[in-house]
Amino acid sequence: MLSEGDKAPNFKLESDLGKSFELKDFKGQILVLYFYPKDNTPGCTREAQAFNDAAKKFAKAGAQVVGVSKDSVKSHGNFREKYGLSFPLLSDPELTLHNAFGAYGEKNMYGKKVMGTIRSTFIIDGKGKIVRAFPNVKVDGHAEAVLDAIKQLK
Repeated sequence: MLSEGDKAPNFKLESDLGKSFELKDFKGQILVLYFYPKDNTPGCTREAQAFNDAAKKFAKAGAQVVGVSKDSVKSHGNFREKYGLSFPLLSDPELTLHNAFGAYGEKNMYGKKVMGTIRSTFIIDGKGKIVRAFPNVKVDGHAEAVLDAIKQLK
């Protein structure tokens, strides 16, 4: 998994907004890139809602939140609409970006080892450098922890 000080890999992924996004689209601003397992599941919904509830605070801190999962653009659109999410969701069905960041691999699920998305978040500065990494995220309180980390950068 990538960590603080690493250069963020470039990407170009389709979003639920009907356009693709690249790392360079966020040049000059802080990007909060969070990887989550699946649209419309309890933990992923709580995580998305927490980021959404804090969207104005992230914007005030100069940060843009973007979610990434392997779900389809259509699934993302339905998820975003259902919960009124205000930030883009990127579709990574080939797991290209997941693998580049180390956000896909072996994890424990109910005592069994399985391959899947490792819930993780990366704060990327306006120059494309990872300034903070949150591996193996626990949902509750995470959005607030990310916002606090951004505030500490200033």
